[in-house]
Amino acid sequence: MKILPLTQGYPGKSTQHGGLGWSSVTLVRHDDRLILADTGSFGMRSMLARRLAAHGVAPDEVTDVLLTHAHYDHAANYLLFPRATVWVGAAELEWATRREPAFDPLPELYAADLASNPRTRRVAGDGEILPGVEAFATPGHTPGSTVYRVGGSVLFSGDAAKNRAELLGGDVDMTLDRDRSRASVRKILDLWREQPDTLLVPGHDVPMRWQDGRPSYTDTRNAGIRSWFGEDLADTTEFDLTEGEGNR
Repeated sequence: MKILPLTQGYPGKSTQHGGLGWSSVTLVRHDDRLILADTGSFGMRSMLARRLAAHGVAPDEVTDVLLTHAHYDHAANYLLFPRATVWVGAAELEWATRREPAFDPLPELYAADLASNPRTRRVAGDGEILPGVEAFATPGHTPGSTVYRVGGSVLFSGDAAKNRAELLGGDVDMTLDRDRSRASVRKILDLWREQPDTLLVPGHDVPMRWQDGRPSYTDTRNAGIRSWFGEDLADTTEFDLTEGEGNR
C-alpha cells in the first residue's frame, strides 16, 4: 500500500470570509485499486489535476472515492473521476437530499446528483466495504459522517475529528450534534490506538501517527497566502500560515 497526499488540510478558518475549505485529499494505491479519500473543494481542481499527473494517475484511473461527508470542501469534486465508485454514508445522503437549502457548507445540487448517480454506494454502520477497506459511522459533524480505514493501518477521519485540537480536546468546533460528535471523537481515538503506528489523516490538519502516548505529525505544515496590495503585479506580499504550536 502506498499513501500519496495530494493536498494538506489546514486547521483554521477565516475570520472575515467564512470557511477556508482547505481540506485533505489523499490518493491510496491499495492492491489493484486507486482510492481517493475525499475530493477537495472547487478551488483545488487545477492543483489536483497537476498532483495526480505528477504521480502518473489520470482521473479516469481512480477506482474508488471515499467521501467522509457531503460538505463542499470534501465532496464537490467527485464528478471529476468518471469511472470511480463513490462511497458515502447512507444517513449522509438521506439528510443531504431531504432538507431545505440552508446557509451552510452543503452543495445541495451536488448532493442530489450524488444520490441519483449509479456509481454511488451507500455505506451503513461499521464494516468492510471493499477488500481491506473498512467504514465506521461517526455522526455529529453531519448525520452520516464516516471514517474509513484502509489496509488496517490508515484512518481518514474527515471532519468527525478534523484536527489535533479536536482529537486531544475531545470537543469539536463545528457540529450538528455535539454529544454525538464527542462520542465519535472517542471512537476515532480508540480506532487510532487499536493498531500501533496507524496513520491518521484528519480533514483539516497534517497527517499524524500515535507515538509514545500522543499524536506526532508526519510532515511539515505548508500553508500561505499571496496578496497584491500595490499598483503592480510584481509587488506581492506573502503571509506564512504555518506558525504556531500546532506546527511543531
